[in-house]
Amino acid sequence: MDLLNRNKAKANTYTERIVQFGEGNFLRAFADWMVHEMNKAANFDAGVVVVQPIQQGLVKMLNDQDGLYTLYLNGIKNGQPVSEHQIIDCIQRCVNPYDDYAGYLDIANNPDLRFVISNTTEAGIAYNAGDALADSPPSGFPAKLTALLYKRYQTFGGASDKGMIIIPCELIDRNGDNLKRIVLQYANDWNLGEDFVEWINYDNIFCNTLVDRIVPGYPREKINEITTQLGYKDNLVVEGERFHLWVIEGPETVKEEMPAEVCGLNIVFTDNMEPYRTRKVRILNGAHTSLVPVGYLYGIDKVRESVEDPVVGAYLKDVIFNEICPTLDLPQDALEQFANDVLDRFRNPYLEHALMSISLNSTSKFKTRVLPSVLQYIKRKETLPKGLLFSLAALIAFYRGDRNGEPIELKDDQVALEFFKAQWRDGDVFGVVKATLANTGFWGEDLTQISGLQEMVAGYLKAITTKGMQDALKAFVEENGVLS
Repeated sequence: MDLLNRNKAKANTYTERIVQFGEGNFLRAFADWMVHEMNKAANFDAGVVVVQPIQQGLVKMLNDQDGLYTLYLNGIKNGQPVSEHQIIDCIQRCVNPYDDYAGYLDIANNPDLRFVISNTTEAGIAYNAGDALADSPPSGFPAKLTALLYKRYQTFGGASDKGMIIIPCELIDRNGDNLKRIVLQYANDWNLGEDFVEWINYDNIFCNTLVDRIVPGYPREKINEITTQLGYKDNLVVEGERFHLWVIEGPETVKEEMPAEVCGLNIVFTDNMEPYRTRKVRILNGAHTSLVPVGYLYGIDKVRESVEDPVVGAYLKDVIFNEICPTLDLPQDALEQFANDVLDRFRNPYLEHALMSISLNSTSKFKTRVLPSVLQYIKRKETLPKGLLFSLAALIAFYRGDRNGEPIELKDDQVALEFFKAQWRDGDVFGVVKATLANTGFWGEDLTQISGLQEMVAGYLKAITTKGMQDALKAFVEENGVLS
């Protein structure tokens, strides 16, 4: 069977306008797919030159396939499970700077180049004092980027229209700001001059971003079946979920240069990404964290099964729409759309997400993902969020380490594990609740000082420990009209 290539696929050729640091599954299923969609629907005419950011990578494999690969997007569409695939053809060529550093720097001489996209892992945006301009190449991504930008600055005499729009996708807070800071540090370390610094500051745009798409990657277990279906060999097949979100914080000019709206892509251009980050953390991550102890103690092991369960699913939906969403500042329709997308993602039959895999470090996750919703709800509504506090009670029960007589393999830092072990030794529900809520090391404040909170959590925990989670949750949803 032939290897995927441009002749076989009748692939398009585009003007090289994007340099991309990273060739892994995520960028190919996320950013490159979006470029592909804009090329098809909006004549974006943006070809991608991929740069291998570390010594070991997939550049040769990509070049062997002429930059082509097959993307499967799996998930819920119009209420039904759907799996669709297509060949992505925006990558024009790939460069390995460890084998051809001169070829790497030559990318900077292209007058059509406009964008930089990257995903070099969270550790990729880091300053390495040992990197030098004379290195071939420098080891770190920011140093490689600085060298490329300096070459471009020299080639075009610092022309303002030859600056770049730089869109990092690494999962760190304020990724664009951090990348720019390190580039300027190298400019200083390497004595590249004030004019270059001014060019970086005024003619290049460093965007902060938020990215969201689950990408399981290469479908190793079913690749033989896929190969038969496709009729060609593809060593770089990648799978991703249908949902996607790319929030790009930058000036209006960035939006003007990326025709995302024409294609219906879920790319949000904004001058302030924080409400979107908060929405993701509170709704998506907060729902996961709230669900884990409730669903698992109920006797369910997977996220999808939890959402599809009539009782657990109703509880979770009520928490999301009636307790988390009211604490956020985006328009109601945007919050509801995102919340519905989250539930569809949880229902995705192509992704089996175990509750226990989300349970790692649940105490710290509750503090960052759920507690802000609790506190904001109390502030705005002047009442307690019953569903979120039921989850807190379930969390305390979860750390007892027992599910219907079977031990739970708890995973948290040793301090948290030892704390709960000591508190549960006597089995005093009210004592456990008081000590847990008063633990400022967990929450950053003493939660027993919030009127009525301790009593409500203790009541829920007593019900869970005496009746069992199934009866306790059924009673909760019936008493609070969740099933109606």
